[in-house]
Amino acid sequence: MTTATGPDLKAQKHNGSKARLRPEDWGAPQERRGSGPLADPTRMARALGWFSIGLGLAEVAAPRRLARFIGVEDDDTHRNFLLAYGVREIAAGIAILAADRPTGAVWARVGGDVLDLAFLGEALTTNESGRTRAMAATAAVLGVTALDVLTGRRLGRTPDWREAPTESAPRSGAVHVQESITVGRPPEEVYRFWRDFEHLPEFMEHLESVQVLDDRRSHWRARAPAGSSVEWDAEIVDDQPNELIAWRSTGTPEVPNRGTVRFVAAPGGRGTEIHVELRYDPPGGKAGALVAKLFGEAPSQQVKSDLRRLKQVLETGEVVHSDASIHRGMHPAQPPASTGGTSR
Repeated sequence: MTTATGPDLKAQKHNGSKARLRPEDWGAPQERRGSGPLADPTRMARALGWFSIGLGLAEVAAPRRLARFIGVEDDDTHRNFLLAYGVREIAAGIAILAADRPTGAVWARVGGDVLDLAFLGEALTTNESGRTRAMAATAAVLGVTALDVLTGRRLGRTPDWREAPTESAPRSGAVHVQESITVGRPPEEVYRFWRDFEHLPEFMEHLESVQVLDDRRSHWRARAPAGSSVEWDAEIVDDQPNELIAWRSTGTPEVPNRGTVRFVAAPGGRGTEIHVELRYDPPGGKAGALVAKLFGEAPSQQVKSDLRRLKQVLETGEVVHSDASIHRGMHPAQPPASTGGTSR
């Protein structure tokens, strides 16, 4: 399997005059200048989110030890405060990590920092034996508060360069998947098979059906977690024969999504590199995606498995399962000369 390369991120010219909307323009994150978390407020927010979860787990798991460490009296009242603060920190961390643009969640952390400072201020005035430790803890919290404020301000001031200019573009919390595979067939054959969308359920395990409506529009139905199903309409936004297909959902779908599949000739005449990029809002948001992952249905796992099945379909005409059983007669080794679907 080859690794997908980064997007070109340029508006290409169509027929020498009209600019074409490339999927890279609305589908993939733009590279930002600088490096490290401080160069990107979103990366800094992610770091703060993980810090929140780590601190919260420590407060919940060992409140007595933490109380002594920060110079707070080890009694029931202070332990209960630390337990409550731990739950708050964990919730704040999850909220930050669950959002693509966690501005509100970061400012919520600032509010929590104020409570922490008040808590430590009480220790400074009432617990003389632990005053030195409480002062050190207060200095640490002030430093984190400064980072929280700086990150919140930068998130609020910086445009959200990840949003797509489509009415049903995935919102904050969208899942982003990139997977690739090399298939021992020429690009034109692989493109032709994929372009007839009614072939897709043959190797996409969670896809129940695709109904082609016209040359650019189609209706999709897929299985969702817990035995449910979702449906949506989609349209092709870019179609370059033997090279690329890009699509997006339309209207107000249950699962807003968009994506691209690129077909690149593999080096040495080894066939075709297939690069798939997909963004969508899972049912239930990031929490739904986490539940799906726990049950072995993570999007990256699904796409990777689907691509392996496509490779088997195109190269052997059958899907070989892990139990050594072979389902024959279901999948053509290559598409017929006259395909249906979107080519009609």
